[in-house]
Amino acid sequence: MNTKVIINDLLQARRIFWKKLSRRLLHLRMIRSNEAERLRAERVLRGKEQNNTLQKADFVVVSFGKSGRTWLRVMMSQALRLHWNIPGRAMLGFDNFHNMNRQAPKIFFTHDNYIKDYAGQPDSKSPFYGKKVILLARDPRDTSVSNYFQWKFRMKPNKKKINNYPAENSDIGVFDYMTSQHGGSLADVIGFLNIWAREAGKIADFHLVRYEDLRRDTATALRELLDFMAIPVSDKHLAAAVEFSSYENMKKMEERNASSPSGRLAPKDKDNPNSYKVRRAKVGGYRDYLEDDQVEQVDELVASTLDPMYQYTGPTSKQD
Repeated sequence: MNTKVIINDLLQARRIFWKKLSRRLLHLRMIRSNEAERLRAERVLRGKEQNNTLQKADFVVVSFGKSGRTWLRVMMSQALRLHWNIPGRAMLGFDNFHNMNRQAPKIFFTHDNYIKDYAGQPDSKSPFYGKKVILLARDPRDTSVSNYFQWKFRMKPNKKKINNYPAENSDIGVFDYMTSQHGGSLADVIGFLNIWAREAGKIADFHLVRYEDLRRDTATALRELLDFMAIPVSDKHLAAAVEFSSYENMKKMEERNASSPSGRLAPKDKDNPNSYKVRRAKVGGYRDYLEDDQVEQVDELVASTLDPMYQYTGPTSKQD
């Protein structure tokens, strides 16, 4: 194995170790506190960690959970790996590519869950103002449904608590979940997107990527993103990255758990298709889980409350 790859793996392992240790120590210090106090303190700690990374980043990729970030990340990883001849098969992280080639930028991928808790500004994105931000958006109806299955089959118990998801083993259906106030609900996704729409004009450099545009014309959307980053990836390498990150290949990688040494892309239960990280990748698939009157309700909620910047004001066309 390449020496640089080994060093990067060790650095990543050390980073994960210190994160886990800091959270364990926090829990020990607060052992006499109630659960709500411990969860608030952990959110602030996570926010501090993420803000430190944010301030060191050259680019920030922001998305609500289950908006297609893993797909975009695999695609970008392959394009930049080929462009800079970076060895190994690790997925693009914060600084792992930069450590192997100084031309590669430091890229911070975040769901922006906790920085607001550390900054104490839930309605402001001021920590991001001086940064180059790529916002990956997906139709909130599909995002919410995908979060439902993430909660039900993949999410760790502590993540459910800290992000206000339904309790473990809760008996709640898709529509009731979407129209609740839980984490990942339609209101939660819309609120996230609306704050970013209001704050986008204050960001130093801002680029919006819509999941649906990536699905419709992947090569063009990826080229526009790389142009924003001023990375002149060749057409050959771009095409190879698009092919590598196809839905079919991503499913195969997950089945083999081959995406990275960390196993980021792996099913929780190989016999349950809803436990896969790469589940369906379907535009407008939310309709498959709702009755006609429920579809009308969620469509109206999006049309009446979501900022028009995203152009999700009407029913989304189904696309396999």
